[in-house]
Amino acid sequence: MENFTTKNLRSAAITSGVERSPNRAMLRAVGFGDKDFSKPIIGIANAHSNLTPCNVGLNPLADRAAEAIARAGAMPQTFGTITVSDGIAMGTEGMKYSLVSREVIADSIETVCGAQSMDGILAIGGCDKNMPGAMIAIARMNIPAIFVYGGTIKPGHLNGRDLTIVSAFEAVGEFSAGRITEDQLLAVERHACPGAGACGGMYTANTMSSVIEAMGMALPGSSTMAAEDAEKADSTAESGRLLVEAVRRDLRPRTIMTRKAFDNAIAVVMALGGSTNAVLHLLAISRAAGVPIGLDDFERIRLRVPVLCDLKPSGRYVTTEFHEAGGVPQVMKILLEHGVVDGSALTITGRTVQETLAKISAEPDAGQAVIRPWTNPLYPQGHLAILRGNLAPEGAVAKISGVKTPRITGPARVFDSEEACLKAILAGTIRPGDIIVIRYEGPRGGPGMREMLAPTSALIGAGLGDSVGLITDGRFSGGTYGMVVGHVSPEAAVGGPLALVQEGDSITIDAYERSVTLHCGAEELKGRRAGWHQPAPKYTTGVLAKYARMVSSSSEGAITDSF
Repeated sequence: MENFTTKNLRSAAITSGVERSPNRAMLRAVGFGDKDFSKPIIGIANAHSNLTPCNVGLNPLADRAAEAIARAGAMPQTFGTITVSDGIAMGTEGMKYSLVSREVIADSIETVCGAQSMDGILAIGGCDKNMPGAMIAIARMNIPAIFVYGGTIKPGHLNGRDLTIVSAFEAVGEFSAGRITEDQLLAVERHACPGAGACGGMYTANTMSSVIEAMGMALPGSSTMAAEDAEKADSTAESGRLLVEAVRRDLRPRTIMTRKAFDNAIAVVMALGGSTNAVLHLLAISRAAGVPIGLDDFERIRLRVPVLCDLKPSGRYVTTEFHEAGGVPQVMKILLEHGVVDGSALTITGRTVQETLAKISAEPDAGQAVIRPWTNPLYPQGHLAILRGNLAPEGAVAKISGVKTPRITGPARVFDSEEACLKAILAGTIRPGDIIVIRYEGPRGGPGMREMLAPTSALIGAGLGDSVGLITDGRFSGGTYGMVVGHVSPEAAVGGPLALVQEGDSITIDAYERSVTLHCGAEELKGRRAGWHQPAPKYTTGVLAKYARMVSSSSEGAITDSF
């Protein structure tokens, strides 16, 4: 295979010269022979871990990728990066590390590739923050790259219904409300997660894998494959081969990750009914790519894109069923046909989106119910709305499609932590019509912007999901649904209006007007602000303390390298 033309890459640096003898000597110890020094070096960032089913199956995929890269004439070198399990950490202090892990993943991949001057990078991940973390690093480094998703979990089954991890969280609320027995709760727990793979609905992991495919940075159809199916391993091998081709052509991420690609990704999120976390992560990835998008871009695209997919958490189907129905390529072809996806955007295959989708029908298969045709959408406009108002002057994010109470006014029930709120819900002290406020859970205040899946699932389980509103400067799991508003910015910890809310204040959440309003006079708020004092940091040393000092607003993607 011919030598590649590279810029400031390790393969060029170590090819010849006595001055490089120490480098070559160390590489010989890890398997390099004389002919290998002229080959490109491809890093494989492997997020394998048995901490979580999302990542437990990644090692075989890394091996398949390495074999394919070697066969294509390059030298694979595998290194590890971290993961944490959001599902296991949920509702605990440990969840504060979840969003932090996105930055650690990005920094670790960038650090290794920068230190070792990699020619290209194949990143493999499974859990929620693996995807955006890897993509932030890929965008920063701008060396040829591809992402491989570890795959979705297959659904659990109990009494004729499909289960996901969210079923277990909701069962806790049902048990606390006396709606199911302890034996029924245990049965859900035992059946919810049957094997390897990321959470099985259109939650954050599957949303972000779909985003990466829509952007052209992963193979078509790869984002919805089941972790345990053979096609996942085969797709990984093909990803390795294509990456070597991308190195040969010097096809770099920022050539693919253009404004067209980000707009396409947002359109796909809307059509899928995807996670609110896609907003936060796309803001962060776009800044790393030098193509900054804003909250208003989500609202602009939302108005043009219907929700086409009937997927959990608010819908009926799981991701494996979505894959069988045609997955992301089918959805993108529908959107392309109706002018809301740009077909000229380039993909990692070297083909444009339009070329990639050429053989796919613009009409979904009539024999399935997961993907709707354009003429019969689930909802006529996208589900992720940007809300503003005197409680969120910089914006907030909510899922608004399908909520049964799109406008609600009620008394504020104020909690300064997720734990205090959950305790109140499980104790039965939250009533229909209440507006829950969970504050000091933002990027700085938490720190770490925890997901509020435990409280929201408890509300659903207690039968309050349609009658209680919830507002927070924290985040929501991709498994959350109902009249809930997150990412409120500016957050309470920096003096945002959420910090001034008092128990019993009247608040309105209005999905129609896309607003969150505290009904309180200006003079009263002025007096409250004069008496407000910024809380002392919850952590003064370690990674959470560093994060709290460096992290930006959620309206900017909660990034840590904006100086």
